[in-house]
Amino acid sequence: MSDTGGVREVKSAARTAELLELLAARADRPARLRELAEELGVPRSSMYALLQTLIDRGWVRTDDTGSLYGIGIRALLTGTSYLDSDPRVQAARPYLDEASDALGETIHLARLDGGDVVYLATRESHEYLRTFSRVGRRLPAHAGALGKALLAERDPEELPLPEGPLEQLTVNTHTDRRSLAADLAQVRERGYAIDREEGVAGITGFGFALRYATPAADAISCSVPTARLTEEHERRIVAVMREIRTKVEEVVPRTGGPTPQWR
Repeated sequence: MSDTGGVREVKSAARTAELLELLAARADRPARLRELAEELGVPRSSMYALLQTLIDRGWVRTDDTGSLYGIGIRALLTGTSYLDSDPRVQAARPYLDEASDALGETIHLARLDGGDVVYLATRESHEYLRTFSRVGRRLPAHAGALGKALLAERDPEELPLPEGPLEQLTVNTHTDRRSLAADLAQVRERGYAIDREEGVAGITGFGFALRYATPAADAISCSVPTARLTEEHERRIVAVMREIRTKVEEVVPRTGGPTPQWR
């Protein structure tokens, strides 16, 4: 039984959620019926019926042959509603614009979700050579500045990391828990996280936890192509992002205030 306050899990609802999450994770790689049935461990007939129901309601789409399946437009509408209804995202947006204008680099707002960070807002760089990200993207928390900034806010013995080896995204990603722990100790001492091509080759990131909740669940970052990152530019990024963090923390409702405490 999952943690639902003692209420027995509804299998059909759980299966629907698992299917939508699976299709969303595949992004631009549509799936076939056989793949989905095998991945979720359900009979093809049951999976086919579920897919047809979700296609009729717009949550899943299929190609002209009816053999390939992907996430539907209703998922976009729901995701947009999540962002539009979150007061913290709304409050932070003007300051993301301010950081983008001041630095001319890519600025992110993300939230910790289990062992991953999910991008909630992005402001793209003004430069021709820039990083590209999208709202809704997920990355392992240990493999980037945003995630490391948030992991450093937690008890080292209670980090929300998966069992087994840590996923490697680049040659610089922490795959050893000891090296990650040492890095997080530096983050705590420094006050912000640095990702030197750990999540994406050629990209350096600077992450700052937003401490309007304890432990922090949201963070902002600035990402810049390593090829044009100078020491002077790095110092300016850190100074501006520290100021932006303070401004966001001053206006965002804190835990325990009027903001509903969602489970």
